[in-house]
Amino acid sequence: MTPERIAALFTGEDGAFLCARWGRPVAPVIFGLADESLDIFRSAIRAGYAHAGHPVVDTDPEMGSNLMLFFMRDWAEMDGVPDLDRLTGQPDLPARLQGGEADQYRLFRFDPDGGIRACMIFLRMSGSLAKAHPAALAEALMMRSALSFAREIAPSPELAALIRAAYDPVLPVATDQPAHAMRLAARIMRD
Repeated sequence: MTPERIAALFTGEDGAFLCARWGRPVAPVIFGLADESLDIFRSAIRAGYAHAGHPVVDTDPEMGSNLMLFFMRDWAEMDGVPDLDRLTGQPDLPARLQGGEADQYRLFRFDPDGGIRACMIFLRMSGSLAKAHPAALAEALMMRSALSFAREIAPSPELAALIRAAYDPVLPVATDQPAHAMRLAARIMRD
């Protein structure tokens, strides 16, 4: 992975660069899945973060859970999520998602140091995701929650190496400096 390719993954449509990782242990919770699928997702989350060298715990002391995955058949089901506006900080989110073509929506919250404090991912399983293999979807969701990617990503060995490099403890938990991509590329080549 070249520095240019890495920088593009963290550069938003507004041209701003942000590469942030979790600064606290990940405490996942999953809503709306059948029991037989829960183990697949839990295992993928634990394995992915173990590969990055980052802890997964049962509970975050401040928030309880900080990685929240919501599976639903239709965006209208979001109306049943208690305090959704307060949780997301996004008024009328269900209505906005119903008006679009999106099958998923990801939202990050950040700690004062810029590290990821919480990640919420909402998935509409009646669209194209209905045919997704649970293990492949679980791996993709873990990767999309690990870093503040500004673009859609698909799991790959290169992205796994990038995530592992970003969790190197000598690197900052978050930065808005595009030159950070060079540091990440150097760590990937070193591995």
